[in-house]
Amino acid sequence: MRVKDLVEKVGFRHIAGKTALEKELTGLYCCDLLSWVMSHAKQGDAWITVQTHVNVVAIASLLDLGCIIIPEDAEIDNATVDKAVDEDIAILATHLSSFEIFKRLYEQGLR
Repeated sequence: MRVKDLVEKVGFRHIAGKTALEKELTGLYCCDLLSWVMSHAKQGDAWITVQTHVNVVAIASLLDLGCIIIPEDAEIDNATVDKAVDEDIAILATHLSSFEIFKRLYEQGLR
């Protein structure tokens, strides 16, 4: 599954990271504690977090994550969007809760 499939098939909104939409997703990770994500998330993971500041882009870039998914229509800082565009990190957003996102993507085969 590619990041763009989450937009086209699941209905997430694409916020940033145009060419990153082609990234292949290899896993799924949900956590809001940034230090924990840094030590546990894996390359290619779709990362679900309510954190919306610029540091999430830095972590996604450092770990080469597949994308960042922001639940519950949490407001995303403009600086975060700008940094994601610069780093070509895909940010997606949805009204769904973290649990509902995880459930839907798990049903799509992401683990």
